[in-house]
Amino acid sequence: MKINCVSCGHSIFLDDAYDDFEGPVKCYVCGGLLQIKTEEGKLKSIRLPSMGMPHQQAPQHNVAKAPKEKQA
Repeated sequence: MKINCVSCGHSIFLDDAYDDFEGPVKCYVCGGLLQIKTEEGKLKSIRLPSMGMPHQQAPQHNVAKAPKEKQA
């Protein structure tokens, strides 16, 4: 059976041991971990498992700059 990595698109060949399987498969090209489910040698689902909370940008703080000193 052949599947494509949903992270990088590389083809991954799985032998008959994966005909009835549910669990992780690692892409050896990009290292992406795919969660797959197969039944009777056919792919039923494939996804990238979520890794905790979505990425959030750090808050930005407004910092007041000190006024420039006047030169005499």
